[in-house]
Amino acid sequence: MSGVRSGVLSGILGIALAIAWAGSLPSAQARDELADRGSKLFRQCQSCHQVGPKARHAVGPYLNNIFGRRAGTLEGFRYSDAMEQAGQDGLVWDEAALAAFIADPPGTVKGTRMKFRGLKDEADRTALVAFIRQHSPGPSNIPETPPTAPVHASAGDPDLPEHILSIAGDPAYGEYLSSECVTCHQASGEDKGIPSITSWPARRFVTVLHAYRSKHRDNPVMRSVAASLTDEEIASLAVYFETLE
Repeated sequence: MSGVRSGVLSGILGIALAIAWAGSLPSAQARDELADRGSKLFRQCQSCHQVGPKARHAVGPYLNNIFGRRAGTLEGFRYSDAMEQAGQDGLVWDEAALAAFIADPPGTVKGTRMKFRGLKDEADRTALVAFIRQHSPGPSNIPETPPTAPVHASAGDPDLPEHILSIAGDPAYGEYLSSECVTCHQASGEDKGIPSITSWPARRFVTVLHAYRSKHRDNPVMRSVAASLTDEEIASLAVYFETLE
């Protein structure tokens, strides 16, 4: 049952992502050609940055999962004060932010240690960003998709009946189901562009998931994920995430 559930969630998430992307992305062939061109351009970045399964920090941080991440927050790398400040000021790496930084690093983040004159050709920047984007799986790399709504109450959320709010979830099963959630939300509770869902009151968590399921909230990915879950599974996720700090 657990394996089936994981497969269903992965499939639905994939479908949701495809829907979210459908209106704005070029054909598969065009994307492949763009990423291939970006791969060649990335060679000039390789002396400082790595991507892929074996990527490690070098002179610069590795670039896996950079989409949706707040600037200057990747653990294990010592950023410049300027980059950390940029993150604290709200810089989150999405397509536009990366393209701007690649075009003019010191002009975008004044004081950055990155020594690169910048890519002046817009087509080159688009290709390079497309290549880097391939190494950021999950909806966190889709700037077109709005983030999950925060924990505070929304006037648009439905009032759930007590028999749903009082379902006793299984935290162990919730932990298993959470493997899909933490591909985007940080289990540590850290906000890297996608809001934290740890330590939420369980009843609030249940209310929010049901708000997505009943389409009272807009995020298409979360709507699809919530629609794939039973009431008991939502309760299990809620009680598991409530225990995380």
